[in-house]
Amino acid sequence: MKTKVRNIGKVAVLDLSGKITIGEGDVLLREEVNKLLESDRKSILLNLDKVTYMDSAGIGELVACFKRASEAGAKLKLLNPSGRVSDLLSLTKLQQVFEIFAHEKEALVSF
Repeated sequence: MKTKVRNIGKVAVLDLSGKITIGEGDVLLREEVNKLLESDRKSILLNLDKVTYMDSAGIGELVACFKRASEAGAKLKLLNPSGRVSDLLSLTKLQQVFEIFAHEKEALVSF
């Protein structure tokens, strides 16, 4: 998995690409979100557009990131999950937990 952080106003957009699986992307996702929280970023948008696959470890890490952000007083939202990832979020009913947006502009103004 690859990551890239873009700062747009008060929102940190974390662009993710590749697979979020056990040992491949889950640790990197945790580290990147922790860095943002440690730098006192309170608005984090995870861009899942180029995430091609996510396993249960990836889902678990998404939930853990959401929990850590909430505990730190930050908001973590999701942007444009791709087909399989969107299906997985729906299947696990996590669409009811996360705020999910299809368009970046809409997501940015929601913070």
